[in-house]
Amino acid sequence: MSDGVFEAISPEVGEIDESALTEQMEADPDATLATLARMTGATDVRLRAEAKRLAARLFIDLARTNRADARGIGRIASIPYQPDGDLDLDTSADELLEARAVRRAVSPEALRVHAWTAPTTAWCLLVDRSGSMHGEPMATAAMSAAVVAARAERDYAVLSFGRDVIACTAMWEHHDTDEVIDRVLALRGHGTTDVAGALVAARQQLGASGAQRRVAILLSDCRATEPGDVIGAARSVDELVIVAPEGDSAEAASLAESVGARWTTASGPTSVVAALSRVLDRSP
Repeated sequence: MSDGVFEAISPEVGEIDESALTEQMEADPDATLATLARMTGATDVRLRAEAKRLAARLFIDLARTNRADARGIGRIASIPYQPDGDLDLDTSADELLEARAVRRAVSPEALRVHAWTAPTTAWCLLVDRSGSMHGEPMATAAMSAAVVAARAERDYAVLSFGRDVIACTAMWEHHDTDEVIDRVLALRGHGTTDVAGALVAARQQLGASGAQRRVAILLSDCRATEPGDVIGAARSVDELVIVAPEGDSAEAASLAESVGARWTTASGPTSVVAALSRVLDRSP
């Protein structure tokens, strides 16, 4: 890890100086986030716990500060009665009072309840863990997960892939954002790269959502080293966007051109926030 940043933010064994951390974030946010990401794997139990707590807080705060509009978020709405909703007293009061006055049963058809409406967008983030997952790449992946969680709040999945696919959180699961970030930071890079398998898994995850728009976000150089029909798998996804590492994007650009996907590059954890906005905030 960056010795200068590490020594600045952790001058004492097992501790992180939050004032120094703030100063380092102002001076070099990418290096600081990369160092903090590495520290989440420290052998010192106290240091590891502090690093995880602070990393989650920073990633979530940065993602929410740069949060886009809420087109992907479901809303509480007043809808016709259904058993699992919360009674909307304002719109149901007349029926309740009338039924009580004449001593008859309440008519469910005249009642309304508050319930979540389906979100307009579902997201599935695919994190390529086949290469190096230390420092900056790890921090970039964690930041991406925080951005997706901030946008979605409900219907989203975060999958990591190498030779196989592992769910940090599936579409049908509901984990706190800090827990999802912790799982991403625990990833270690190794093995081959099954891009086709990852895209098939994304299609399956997105298929579990009732959202109108379903987007797979591929965080990868898209250099497949496992057999599979990458182009066919990419075309099977409703909407695909790709964020590739800056300076290593040739395969990503080629795949995007072949399937009509939007793509961009990111140079590190702070730039990935703007990169995701570039590809996600355009109309499908």
